[in-house]
Amino acid sequence: MEERDPRCRPIGVFDSGLGGLTVVKEIVSRLPHESVLYFGDTARVPYGTKSPETIRRFSREAVHFLLSRQVKTIVVACNTATAHALEVLVRETPVPVIGVIEAGARAAHHASESGRIGVIGTSGTVGSGAYDRAVRALRPAVEVYAQACPLFVPLVEEGLAYHEAARLIARDYLAPLHEVQIDTLVLGCTHYPAMRALIGEVMGPSVRLIDSGEETALEVARTLLENDLLAPEGNVPTRRFTVSDLPLRFRKVGRLLVGEMIEDVEKVEIEGCRESVG
Repeated sequence: MEERDPRCRPIGVFDSGLGGLTVVKEIVSRLPHESVLYFGDTARVPYGTKSPETIRRFSREAVHFLLSRQVKTIVVACNTATAHALEVLVRETPVPVIGVIEAGARAAHHASESGRIGVIGTSGTVGSGAYDRAVRALRPAVEVYAQACPLFVPLVEEGLAYHEAARLIARDYLAPLHEVQIDTLVLGCTHYPAMRALIGEVMGPSVRLIDSGEETALEVARTLLENDLLAPEGNVPTRRFTVSDLPLRFRKVGRLLVGEMIEDVEKVEIEGCRESVG
């Protein structure tokens, strides 16, 4: 295939660190002919404790980097960045931009029988109220209970998702959601599926866990189809991974999430890229 064919360009995916790999895994599973270029902002993880203005600046820099590598669409595989930056990125970016929050809200809406839905996320995501708005737009009478779990991201980034410390922290964070008897829990951070088994153990079998990765992959497929950007079946896909710091650690811990898909990891400098991506 000719390199200049826009259909053969990669899907750009970015996250504050490792978490977006859970979305990449779903995209590759559903769209095996597609190339992927991933950027993890490991020098500045986590985003969840940053101000909305800082998150928008970081997100613009990530998008500008991905555009410089000729991506055909961009997935904001970070709930915090989706909550605070998606609107401006969609407005400014010349390729389609997809976030993860609406996908997770749709899945929760369909899964919940009682209408009592829990959401766990970073302080930034929970504080934004983005999930509450997205779920209520689909189901106005729903009850949404949000709980910030700020230590989950560093636990995943350090490869400690199943350490005994993680178990104790999860029990403490999730206790309020037990008390309100939710039947569905949205993993409102793309790092959290790395702790899925532990979270499920703490919440119990009566609570359905929602990972927005699968729904996001479906949205990517729809977007590519609508824009005539689906890679042709003869396309030989590439999967490239870039980070802003610590590429060897990213490779080691990332392989726990997506296996041998990660070969080499390139360190890149994006800080200070122009703010406007239009």
